[in-house]
Amino acid sequence: MPKGRKTPALEEYARKRDFTKTAEPRAVRRRTAAKLAYVIQKHEASRLHYDLRLELDGVMRSWAVPKGPSMDPAVKRLAVEVEDHPVDYNSFEGTIPEGEYGGGTVMIWDRGTWEYAGDTTSGVAGAKRGLEKGTLEFTLAGKRLKGNWVLIRTRRAGKAQQWLLIKQRDRYASGTIDVTEKYLKSVVTGRTMQAIAEG
Repeated sequence: MPKGRKTPALEEYARKRDFTKTAEPRAVRRRTAAKLAYVIQKHEASRLHYDLRLELDGVMRSWAVPKGPSMDPAVKRLAVEVEDHPVDYNSFEGTIPEGEYGGGTVMIWDRGTWEYAGDTTSGVAGAKRGLEKGTLEFTLAGKRLKGNWVLIRTRRAGKAQQWLLIKQRDRYASGTIDVTEKYLKSVVTGRTMQAIAEG
């Protein structure tokens, strides 16, 4: 697929935004890279939440996680599927103007790469099948989050499909560390949410 081509996958993203008012990246699809990108953006909008994004098919598949990720395998975090975002969104940190969709402060809380960790079906094909079936197992290689995770779809409610984000038992799992309290600054700029909001 040609680099920079607009696609139906990003139509909802584009429809919700006025790019003459927001500095968010425009809706263009990218060629799939050799290593799939992963990012979590801390987002202070109407409510604070964490946006988990996994690159697939030239876009970032996205989920809003209200309480953020937990390293405890016993903890299940709600993850509400939202519209696909462009891969360029991975580098967006700043403020979305008040009155615009998602208005508020955005921090790049974690980033790195991910890979499918499910059954014998490998790579992108396995990830697509997992998403379709409602169980996506994956491995993160981020600066803060590492190891094995799973997204499990619990309900299809119109466009807002609900999933659970769960840490799998591995050497990175912990029942004592609250990563959302431990890490309060951007992995890219070292800024706090307040510093980002102040520009």
